[in-house]
Amino acid sequence: MIRQLLALAAGLALPLAWFAVHAGGWAASPPEQALAAGAGILGAAFLLSWASEAAQLDIPQALALLFLALVAVLPEYAVDVYFAWRAGTDPAYTAFATANMTGGNRLLLGVGWAVPVLAVWLRTGRREIVLPRAQAVEVNYLALATLYSFVIPVKGTLSVVDTAVLFAIFLGYARAASRAHHAEPDLEGPAAAIAALPPAGRRGAVMALFAVAAATIFTAAEPFAEGLVATGRRFGIEEFLLVQWLAPLASEAPEFVVAVLFALKGAAAAGIGTMVSSKVNQWTLLVGALPAAYALSHGSLHPMILDARQREEIFLTSAQSVFGLCVIANFRFAVGEALALFVLFAAQLVFTSPAARWLYAGGYLGLAAGMLIASRDTRRGVLHLLPGTGK
Repeated sequence: MIRQLLALAAGLALPLAWFAVHAGGWAASPPEQALAAGAGILGAAFLLSWASEAAQLDIPQALALLFLALVAVLPEYAVDVYFAWRAGTDPAYTAFATANMTGGNRLLLGVGWAVPVLAVWLRTGRREIVLPRAQAVEVNYLALATLYSFVIPVKGTLSVVDTAVLFAIFLGYARAASRAHHAEPDLEGPAAAIAALPPAGRRGAVMALFAVAAATIFTAAEPFAEGLVATGRRFGIEEFLLVQWLAPLASEAPEFVVAVLFALKGAAAAGIGTMVSSKVNQWTLLVGALPAAYALSHGSLHPMILDARQREEIFLTSAQSVFGLCVIANFRFAVGEALALFVLFAAQLVFTSPAARWLYAGGYLGLAAGMLIASRDTRRGVLHLLPGTGK
């Protein structure tokens, strides 16, 4: 219990430190501003993760999925929606919105999916994780969102039509998942400490953590985003790359930690299932929220115009998602597949030219085609994705 409380205190310390820096105006330079705000967002993401886990004990099942999905990705959304909102008055920010969205999506799949499998392999020697068939709901809707995602780079815009389609996919996913069987949550760490409180105390603690996290995200999203951009300009680092990789890392870290902990305690399938669900959320809610925020800021229904690089980045993200779907279509996740996901993702941090992006996309699609040709189980799984109902 002491370790759980110490972890909770550490998570609270980061937002509280941000409040002090923000109120006192102590961040004198863009790097200091980005660091302080990013640390606050990281702490807020941990608080949201713990509170949302504990909240599963009190939220009706039909509402739990939608609520937890929104809460889990709130830090990522706050930063990206800010960029999209600014793009409504300054078109230069369209690139940053796309950078953060594609970076978050590819980081989630390349690291969040792969690392739990690799962690189990390194610890136990198991070379394959078998996923429960109940996760077909997430896989089916991820396939639908991935299929639609290819429309975006082809037409070269993000519009409120995309918002309507992607939000509809998410609502269909939430409805289907609410009908599925959900086991009692197996809580650990600070979430278990919160859950052990009497019902009234537990609900009060959950609401307090949500309030602190929300206040942190609300006050830190703009300074963090602007601090990253200004830091890149100050040190001659490409702003697009900073926004693409550093911003999602701060907001997604708690999800990765939770997935690895699940894997190390023998529940790797549950950890991967969480990552697959998060991928559905990002491909639908996050992408759909961007043109909506842009339209509200712009004061019209004019779409976000994507340049060549942004279209390439989205196409690459879609191609990665196709490979990820082929990996889990047979509900088995092998070490070799996890290594391929991780290595291909890591290479993108080093080689960033347009030619490299097309090569990565071709690599993902080529590997997916190879799996379909070589594996009957993969072919059968892919053929049943979109028409399936999660059964």
